[in-house]
Amino acid sequence: MPAVFVGMFGLVIGSFLNVVAYRLPRKQSLVHPPSRCPDCGIDIKPYDNVPVLGWLWLRGRCRACKSAISPRYPLVEATCGGLAVAVVLVKHSAHDIVLGLVLVAVLVPVALIDLDERTIPNKITGPAAVAAVAIGAVLRPSGLPEQLIAGAAAAGFLLVFVLLYPRGMGMGDVKLAGVLGLFLGRSVAVAMLVAVLAGTLVGVGVMARLGVAQGRKTAVPFGPFLAIGGIVALLAGPAMVH
Repeated sequence: MPAVFVGMFGLVIGSFLNVVAYRLPRKQSLVHPPSRCPDCGIDIKPYDNVPVLGWLWLRGRCRACKSAISPRYPLVEATCGGLAVAVVLVKHSAHDIVLGLVLVAVLVPVALIDLDERTIPNKITGPAAVAAVAIGAVLRPSGLPEQLIAGAAAAGFLLVFVLLYPRGMGMGDVKLAGVLGLFLGRSVAVAMLVAVLAGTLVGVGVMARLGVAQGRKTAVPFGPFLAIGGIVALLAGPAMVH
């Protein structure tokens, strides 16, 4: 039963994270004005803004102007709800559950913004780092050294890549890696491995499709791969490390 409530809460948070992913890069307020159709500008009614169901009721179109509403919105909401449930089912301590839920709320908008804008905002990674340390200090002080060491190690690992190949990654990726270490502890090794492997496979696929020369010039954001690695490590990292 708690998983059901957490899932519903995850759906609501996913709706808010859609707002974050859209407004934060545009330097707009996250709370005002209310959500509105980007085409006709009409405010979205509360009953049309119900996570997932609102999009289904409207059949993916604005009630007023009938313009298409991206299916990304309900997909993000459903993903957040599903991940929230997964965290509650997999984790067993308050420390791990809280860290896991907050990490999901961090990684979802980071991945979306990096896909859209090729940047990872400090306004997300900075507060996320503070939150991870604060949660650790309050709920499991004995594990705080591991968090700090893992954060420094993960950031240092990616910093080497940035220094050797600055066109491939940016400092936003380095900061996100550090944040992953603070949330995941030693499981961050799994996150980095998954991210590097996934990024390499996609890069090889791009070069196979476009040719090596053109493929090397194609920008592929690394933040989403770090996010995928972070989720894998969050849910299966301890078992994989063991």
